[in-house]
Amino acid sequence: MSYFASASMLTLGSLLLLVAITIVAILIIRPGFHRVSRDRRRFLLGRKRSRQATTLATATDFATDQIGKILAKRGRGLAGRLELAGIRTKASDAVVLTVAASLAAGALVMLVVGPAIGLVVAVIIPAVGWFILGFLVGRRKRAFANQLDSTLQMMAASLRAGYSLLQSLQAMSSEADSPTKEEFSRVINETRIGRPLNESLIDVANRMGSEDFNWVSQAIAINREVGGNLADVLDGVARTIRDRNQLHRQVASLASEGKLSAIILMALPFAVIAFLTIGNPGYLNVLFTTTIGWGIIVAAVIMLTLGGFWLRSTVKITF
Repeated sequence: MSYFASASMLTLGSLLLLVAITIVAILIIRPGFHRVSRDRRRFLLGRKRSRQATTLATATDFATDQIGKILAKRGRGLAGRLELAGIRTKASDAVVLTVAASLAAGALVMLVVGPAIGLVVAVIIPAVGWFILGFLVGRRKRAFANQLDSTLQMMAASLRAGYSLLQSLQAMSSEADSPTKEEFSRVINETRIGRPLNESLIDVANRMGSEDFNWVSQAIAINREVGGNLADVLDGVARTIRDRNQLHRQVASLASEGKLSAIILMALPFAVIAFLTIGNPGYLNVLFTTTIGWGIIVAAVIMLTLGGFWLRSTVKITF
């Protein structure tokens, strides 16, 4: 009986791994097909669809389309976070890729370690993907905030050189670094189609979560109403932002030791589990096969979560 159980697990894990790899391959190849012109795409669909399409490719396209419809109604937050992270992949493709990665990782761990740990890994993978997405969003927002000082200085210099405000913004959209370049390009494009400039700038401040750029947008709005030397105003705002960033960096350097300690404490349980799993694969099976073991796992997750929130509140300084 154990032989047949192990053979069935091996077959199931191999099948899941093959399906996941095939889905990823299809999604990697498929975007190149969508970059073809519409007429060419119709020609290819009418002539080569019957030869190139496979059952799994059709199922993948169908799943992607259905997920896209669901996300269009309820998952706009995911599409927005992907855009904030600088990821150009569609939300539906990102969901399918995450599912494929979860299947692949779960199947691989199932083959190497066991079905219980493989199931846990398959459940954890989407959470890890969401964490990575949040990290990329935060990094892009911090990059925008760090570039704001130099951006305002360049805008003030271009205004003194005789450029208008829109010309100055357009210059930033082509000469600034990412993500400032993309955000200013979005402002220029929205202005060209008739959206008020002040609303576009405030939208950028809200999307990037930048209080400093909110000040900039308000200063520009006030200057457009009452007049004055906008270059001097931008220099004053840039000077204030520069002083605030210097204080931020000083606080971050003082709190870096506590943050490193928090990261080590949070990663230590997972490192111990990985070490025990590699050194003795069957040592932790009792945690997943007994009631007491599952109780220990639940208690550990609860305590680890509470400890993570406590450490985060300790090392996070708000001012």
